[in-house]
Amino acid sequence: MEVLHSHSIPTINFSKLNFPKFHRRIRRIRLTSLKLHGIRAEASSLSSSPSLSPSTAGEKMVVELVGAFNELTERMNVLSKSSSRLLFKALKLSIPILQGLPLSPDSRSPLTKALSVALLLADLQMDAEVISTGILRQAVEAGVVSTQQVRDQIGVGTAHLLHESLRFKNNINLKLQVLDDDTAAALRKYCLTYYDIRALILDLAIKLDMMRHLDYLPRYQQLMVSLEVLKIHAPLAHAVASNYLSFELEDLSFRHLFPHSYLYVDTWLRSHETGSKPLIDIYKERLLQSLKSDPALGKMVDEVSVLGRYKSRYSTMKKLLKDGRKPEAVNDVLGLRVILKPKSDVGNLSEVGERACYRTCEIIRSLWKEMPHRTKDYIARPKANGYRSLHMAVDVSDNGKTRPPMEIQIRTTEMDMLAANGTASHSLYKGGLTDPEEVSQQSVI
Repeated sequence: MEVLHSHSIPTINFSKLNFPKFHRRIRRIRLTSLKLHGIRAEASSLSSSPSLSPSTAGEKMVVELVGAFNELTERMNVLSKSSSRLLFKALKLSIPILQGLPLSPDSRSPLTKALSVALLLADLQMDAEVISTGILRQAVEAGVVSTQQVRDQIGVGTAHLLHESLRFKNNINLKLQVLDDDTAAALRKYCLTYYDIRALILDLAIKLDMMRHLDYLPRYQQLMVSLEVLKIHAPLAHAVASNYLSFELEDLSFRHLFPHSYLYVDTWLRSHETGSKPLIDIYKERLLQSLKSDPALGKMVDEVSVLGRYKSRYSTMKKLLKDGRKPEAVNDVLGLRVILKPKSDVGNLSEVGERACYRTCEIIRSLWKEMPHRTKDYIARPKANGYRSLHMAVDVSDNGKTRPPMEIQIRTTEMDMLAANGTASHSLYKGGLTDPEEVSQQSVI
């Protein structure tokens, strides 16, 4: 097997490639457009037929490059010319190298792993520098690209972030000897204090990708990795306010550590589903339609949005164990959040927003049976930290089928923004910072 050394990185002169001729040689392909630095190139996603495969390694690399670039940029909400250029250079450097490396122990190619991490980061709306680092780290860890090469060919910022992410990984491995609660909390605090938060998020994305493909490991190694993730990485994901990462890290760790308990909770949650459509989506659409069709509310707000979520399997099990509850007594398995943008031309913005929240509450009562003892008015009586919102729980059982209560939060866009700032502090606290002064400092950072 040929080994690729860092001094012999294959490159392609893109200015000499004849793209129209290339496409004439590959029949029946779906053309997509790539606009980069004022140059328009056309590439395609190939069908699975062997006869439609590119005939040269160079052509295959072009297809991989443009396909990866298009998929990444489609997921990014903000993309400047400099970001496009950075992503393109990172892909151009890494793809030919990663294509030549052997399969990983989990039977995936290094290129597949690198692009999986990059897509995760794009879904998190990380910037091009973080995504580029995620693409390049596989090649650097394999020893076929050096940090100096990244600095020279990609940029100083990407090279610094790459160095920081590798430093974080190596230091975590050195310090991770005992996984008791105190040690884990101290290590999380250390990470939040001394590392670039982008390096933490990159490492969390890599961990999540690994957890999704953990079955190839022996059982005892699955347990070791899952315990580390549950103690260190999932709380870190809470601390950087990424529920997207933390929930899945927790649930995957829970599934590997306690498969029977995971199956018990998962089966119970799935038992409340009806048909192929998730229950939370059914309730979300029903509420959104009722709110948008209400004339009184329409006079007070410009926009209405409804967000939905299920409580994670791990969080549900924690509630069962902590309070000794039966599953049906867990009240926040289903949750909706209504966010209202009040009109600015019908009076005082704050007062209009409050009236809209109370009107929304009335509409919800017309749809489902309210559980009055669970209703909390934080608009009339805000929390000490300034948090304002209406909380209510409703009984969504129907046709004789009992379902867990659904919790609904109602707030304006301004209230939601303030709540998000408060959530950041709460997330840091859950991540291991228990000193209010330290939490405040990290929130500012």
